[in-house]
Amino acid sequence: MDLDHDACYRAISQRDVRFDGRIFTGVKTTGIYCRPVCPATTPKSQNVVFYPSAAAAREAGFRPCLRCRPETAPDMGAWRGTSNTVSRALRLIEQGALDTASVDELAGRLGVGERQLRRLFHQHLGASPVAVAQTRRIHLAKQLIHETHMPMAEIAFASGFSSIRRFNETFRDMFGRPPGELRRASAKAVPADTAGGLSLLLRYQPPYDWDAMLDFLRLRAIAGIEHVGGNAYARTIEIDGAQGHVRIEPASGDALRATIVFPVLSALPGIIGRIRRVFDLAADPAAIAAHLSEDPDLARRVARRPGLRVPGAWDGFELAIRAVLGQQITVTAAARLAGQLVARHGTPLVEPAGPLTHTFPQASALADADLASLGMPRSRSATLSAVAAASLANPNLFDAHRGLDEAIHDLRKIRGVGEWTAQYIALRQLREPDAFPAADIGLMRALAAPDGTRPSAEAMARRAERWRPWRAYAAQHLWAADPGLHVS
Repeated sequence: MDLDHDACYRAISQRDVRFDGRIFTGVKTTGIYCRPVCPATTPKSQNVVFYPSAAAAREAGFRPCLRCRPETAPDMGAWRGTSNTVSRALRLIEQGALDTASVDELAGRLGVGERQLRRLFHQHLGASPVAVAQTRRIHLAKQLIHETHMPMAEIAFASGFSSIRRFNETFRDMFGRPPGELRRASAKAVPADTAGGLSLLLRYQPPYDWDAMLDFLRLRAIAGIEHVGGNAYARTIEIDGAQGHVRIEPASGDALRATIVFPVLSALPGIIGRIRRVFDLAADPAAIAAHLSEDPDLARRVARRPGLRVPGAWDGFELAIRAVLGQQITVTAAARLAGQLVARHGTPLVEPAGPLTHTFPQASALADADLASLGMPRSRSATLSAVAAASLANPNLFDAHRGLDEAIHDLRKIRGVGEWTAQYIALRQLREPDAFPAADIGLMRALAAPDGTRPSAEAMARRAERWRPWRAYAAQHLWAADPGLHVS
């Protein structure tokens, strides 16, 4: 990825927050790398080199700055360049794809060769897949050191290190001191641990329309699983049989605060990754807004809600069931049906947390259940059973490992899953920024003519061509005008 030296230098000289997370500065004289907003004196131009990612700076031999803390920069790696393959690979790495597997296995999941994947990573991120995974691990560990009071042994495993010895060696190699000294050297350590769980700040590139995100989630909240109240969103989680819950709320400094209660420390990176996807924290709002604003009608909508994000899904199977339940009915009706489904087939929490009482039903619990008794058409209950069976047959069905067209094709093989449902799953679970359910009645209504005539699905698809590759965000702006009409 080519970076214009003079333009980047102007950005760091002005401490331009718009470039935070987009570029990292390697200082040759000190051997450290910084964010554009670093408060330290700006080095001379001839003494700096710029990198498109923290992983690239680290791979070049630089160590993180202790003042600006690069681990706290907005994580915008998935938006680098134009490679959908790299974006999907980053999402899989965020889910732990390289914790136990090789780069070759990751490339196989993506349908490319290992050499091609490495080439794409260097082209768009300036670093190898392994360097990206290692940098994420180190950054999480350093954030836990600064923002929590967790013991170092717990931090080692919570950030993905396989042993305490490896954890200590890595920090000594990078910082010339053990991790404990980094905590003592931090004059502004945040006492983020609370009786209610581990609390961390997750940064994003502003603006961020929190009210719109919360309204979206509130309308679709499933009783027992989710709760929206007090300007916060909370939900239950279950990973490999272990139960817990999370709470997300806005914080100062362009960040959300995530409070996580979960008994398995090694699951923390994956939980954080899921939270980032649900709340779309890696989005580049400036790039999206600039492109969509080329359409005069969307320009007005973007200007009104410049920080609108596409809400993601916590779990692919859960979202697929939600989408099927919501076929041809309202948001409220779909949420009510989902609540009934959870009450009958969900797993009760061993320790309920207020209104959070269950985790979402497993595919195995729904595959053979009598779902028609929920009071829906038999065809829809059959589709629910088919989705459960497909998920059991292919545990990677809802992973972001293939292109949009291939994903839609595979999802539509499931009995009762049509184009709309498949596009909606791709939009929210697979995080495909160009997914677009053209047949959605809410989208048609948003672009209706003054006399009330709505465009056809075909006309919607043609209109949306100009919005590529951000059609999912265009859809979100159209839905925002009538949030209660769109289903699921």
